[in-house]
Amino acid sequence: MNTPKRRIVFVSYRDWANRIVEALKEDGHEVLHVSTKAGLTRAAVDAFAPDLFFMAGWNWFVPAELYEEYLIIGLHPSLLPKYRGGSPIQNQIIAGERVGGVSLFQLTEKFDEGPLYGQEQMPLDGHLDEVLDRITSTGLKLFRKLVTDYPDLKPVLQDHSQATLVKRRTPEESELSAEKIASMTAGELYDFVRCLEDPYPNAFLRGKDGKKLLIKRAELEK
Repeated sequence: MNTPKRRIVFVSYRDWANRIVEALKEDGHEVLHVSTKAGLTRAAVDAFAPDLFFMAGWNWFVPAELYEEYLIIGLHPSLLPKYRGGSPIQNQIIAGERVGGVSLFQLTEKFDEGPLYGQEQMPLDGHLDEVLDRITSTGLKLFRKLVTDYPDLKPVLQDHSQATLVKRRTPEESELSAEKIASMTAGELYDFVRCLEDPYPNAFLRGKDGKKLLIKRAELEK
């Protein structure tokens, strides 16, 4: 059976999410790509008249007038309801998680709590660019399934009793102080550095002159 061609609004600005947008365009779908908060307006969405409305790799609050009118499906890079909230990739890796995942969920007024429209596990090992590549490929697989099966794909409610909530990390939390280094194993230091590789605020040391020494990449001795 041929996949129906859809009109899709896709909100994203991060590179790994933009690759999903390009793949959906190559599949033959007509995509309105919104990459800024200012561009995410009810008028623009109404004028496009989408069949589907997706979001991935964004960090803005969505206006209620949009999620109350449209079924908006967001991508969250964790196995919801675990690691709801900000910086889920970094928070999982720093916590020592070895397996994460990608979840597609409906945006509602409650943060990351909407019904699930797809979910798949993926490993969290390797450098950050490798992790982001897995999120792209896994997310694209789930979005393609949703495009094919919509509107017959039935959502699954999250088990809120299993939820964990994390906060968005700040750039200053990337500092490796002498006290922090002394409390960490080599593996924990490696995880800290690799989850803060570009494009995120890199791990850094601060010299006595106050300047930051950025740690762009590290390798763990085998």
